[in-house]
Amino acid sequence: MYKFDGNGAALMPNKEPVHSRVGGVIDPVNRPKHYAGFVIEPVEFIMKNKLGFAAGNIVKYACRAGLKQYDGMDLVQSEIVDLEKARRYAEMRINELKGHPQL
Repeated sequence: MYKFDGNGAALMPNKEPVHSRVGGVIDPVNRPKHYAGFVIEPVEFIMKNKLGFAAGNIVKYACRAGLKQYDGMDLVQSEIVDLEKARRYAEMRINELKGHPQL
Protein backbone atom coordinates (compact mmCIF):
# COMPACT_ATOMS: atom_id res chain seq x y z
CA MET A 1 0.00 0.00 0.00
CA TYR A 2 1.32 3.45 -0.88
CA LYS A 3 1.09 6.68 1.02
CA PHE A 4 0.92 10.28 -0.10
CA ASP A 5 2.85 13.26 1.20
CA GLY A 6 1.11 16.45 2.37
CA ASN A 7 0.98 17.80 -1.19
CA GLY A 8 -0.79 14.81 -2.69
CA ALA A 9 2.34 13.25 -4.19
CA ALA A 10 2.53 9.47 -4.24
CA LEU A 11 5.31 8.10 -2.06
CA MET A 12 6.60 5.21 -4.12
CA PRO A 13 8.89 2.63 -2.50
CA ASN A 14 12.52 3.79 -2.45
CA LYS A 15 11.77 6.92 -4.48
CA GLU A 16 11.28 10.58 -3.85
CA PRO A 17 7.72 11.92 -3.99
CA VAL A 18 6.57 12.79 -7.50
CA HIS A 19 3.95 15.50 -7.72
CA SER A 20 0.95 15.42 -10.00
CA ARG A 21 1.18 19.09 -10.72
CA VAL A 22 1.59 20.82 -14.05
CA GLY A 23 2.55 24.45 -13.75
CA GLY A 24 1.92 24.33 -9.98
CA VAL A 25 -1.68 23.11 -10.40
CA ILE A 26 -2.88 19.58 -9.64
CA ASP A 27 -3.89 17.97 -12.94
CA PRO A 28 -6.33 15.11 -12.29
CA VAL A 29 -6.93 14.54 -16.02
CA ASN A 30 -3.43 14.46 -17.51
CA ARG A 31 -1.40 13.42 -14.45
CA PRO A 32 -3.61 11.90 -11.71
CA LYS A 33 -1.83 11.62 -8.38
CA HIS A 34 -2.35 7.84 -8.24
CA TYR A 35 -0.07 7.49 -11.30
CA ALA A 36 2.33 10.36 -10.60
CA GLY A 37 4.98 8.23 -8.90
CA PHE A 38 5.59 5.94 -11.84
CA VAL A 39 8.56 6.42 -14.16
CA ILE A 40 6.18 5.74 -17.05
CA GLU A 41 2.43 6.12 -16.63
CA PRO A 42 0.35 3.02 -17.33
CA VAL A 43 -1.44 4.71 -20.25
CA GLU A 44 1.89 5.45 -21.94
CA PHE A 45 3.07 1.85 -21.39
CA ILE A 46 -0.25 0.50 -22.72
CA MET A 47 -0.20 2.68 -25.83
CA LYS A 48 3.50 2.21 -26.67
CA ASN A 49 3.13 -1.55 -26.38
CA LYS A 50 -0.19 -1.59 -28.27
CA LEU A 51 -1.90 -3.64 -25.58
CA GLY A 52 -5.45 -4.75 -26.22
CA PHE A 53 -8.45 -3.63 -24.21
CA ALA A 54 -8.35 -6.37 -21.57
CA ALA A 55 -4.56 -6.34 -21.10
CA GLY A 56 -4.53 -2.54 -20.94
CA ASN A 57 -7.17 -2.48 -18.23
CA ILE A 58 -5.37 -5.20 -16.27
CA VAL A 59 -2.19 -3.08 -16.31
CA LYS A 60 -4.10 0.09 -15.38
CA TYR A 61 -5.98 -1.38 -12.43
CA ALA A 62 -3.03 -3.43 -11.14
CA CYS A 63 -0.78 -0.36 -11.22
CA ARG A 64 -3.15 1.91 -9.36
CA ALA A 65 -4.21 -0.68 -6.76
CA GLY A 66 -3.36 0.81 -3.39
CA LEU A 67 -2.85 4.29 -4.82
CA LYS A 68 -6.36 5.53 -5.63
CA GLN A 69 -8.87 5.91 -2.83
CA TYR A 70 -12.53 5.72 -3.77
CA ASP A 71 -15.15 7.86 -2.05
CA GLY A 72 -16.54 6.16 1.04
CA MET A 73 -13.73 3.55 1.15
CA ASP A 74 -10.44 3.32 2.96
CA LEU A 75 -7.24 2.53 1.04
CA VAL A 76 -7.45 -1.21 1.71
CA GLN A 77 -11.02 -1.43 0.42
CA SER A 78 -10.06 0.69 -2.59
CA GLU A 79 -7.07 -1.52 -3.36
CA ILE A 80 -9.29 -4.61 -3.25
CA VAL A 81 -11.72 -2.98 -5.71
CA ASP A 82 -8.95 -2.22 -8.20
CA LEU A 83 -7.50 -5.73 -7.91
CA GLU A 84 -10.98 -7.19 -8.43
CA LYS A 85 -11.33 -5.03 -11.54
CA ALA A 86 -8.00 -6.35 -12.87
CA ARG A 87 -9.15 -9.90 -12.17
CA ARG A 88 -12.47 -9.25 -13.95
CA TYR A 89 -10.68 -8.14 -17.13
CA ALA A 90 -8.40 -11.19 -16.94
CA GLU A 91 -11.40 -13.49 -16.57
CA MET A 92 -13.21 -11.80 -19.46
CA ARG A 93 -10.17 -12.31 -21.72
CA ILE A 94 -9.78 -15.94 -20.63
CA ASN A 95 -13.45 -16.57 -21.41
CA GLU A 96 -13.02 -14.91 -24.79
CA LEU A 97 -10.01 -17.11 -25.61
CA LYS A 98 -11.97 -20.21 -24.60
CA GLY A 99 -14.78 -19.19 -26.93
CA HIS A 100 -17.16 -18.28 -24.12
CA PRO A 101 -17.23 -14.48 -24.10
CA GLN A 102 -18.99 -13.27 -20.99
CA LEU A 103 -19.15 -9.86 -19.41
